[in-house]
Amino acid sequence: MEHKGTRTLETKRLVLRRFVLSDADAFFRNCCYDERVTRYLSWQPHKDPDETREILSRWIGAYEDPKTYQWAIVLKDLDEVIGTISVVGMKEKTETVHIGYEIGFPWWHRGIMTEAFGRVIDYLFTEVKAGRIEAWHDTANPNSGGVMRKCGLLYEGTHRKAERDNQGIVDVCVYAILREDYIEMKKDGGL
Repeated sequence: MEHKGTRTLETKRLVLRRFVLSDADAFFRNCCYDERVTRYLSWQPHKDPDETREILSRWIGAYEDPKTYQWAIVLKDLDEVIGTISVVGMKEKTETVHIGYEIGFPWWHRGIMTEAFGRVIDYLFTEVKAGRIEAWHDTANPNSGGVMRKCGLLYEGTHRKAERDNQGIVDVCVYAILREDYIEMKKDGGL
């Protein structure tokens, strides 16, 4: 892969950019405190903006590494962070990246995460030269799978008791898209 780090990306409605410390209050208010958002994640809701600020400080420090891909999702109309999307795992030998994401409850079911994920997929395949992009979700959270399917990822199977989230040890549905599939879909006008 040709690592380029977290670069600013745009879509019609969104700016995907690096976090800055001044994002902490909005990120906390719009996303991090809410148990609905963290229900199927591996981290607990944040207690206050200071906890969010501490986490953002670590993420911001990691931007020095060109293998760090951690975007703040900013709705252009609001000009505030409403979520995040990132590479949460990587296998260099197979050119595989694993994506994780979350978005504040008021923005669920509006196609925002699909828009963000689609733009990240394009960047990772065309600029970073990833060969495979994968994601998975708790089987009890099928809406996340809907995002994955809309972005062209194919369901590859369910791994039993394979991950831990705030529900405990859970089964997960695994999805992936390969670079050659993505290129073919773009040629056919599918994405």
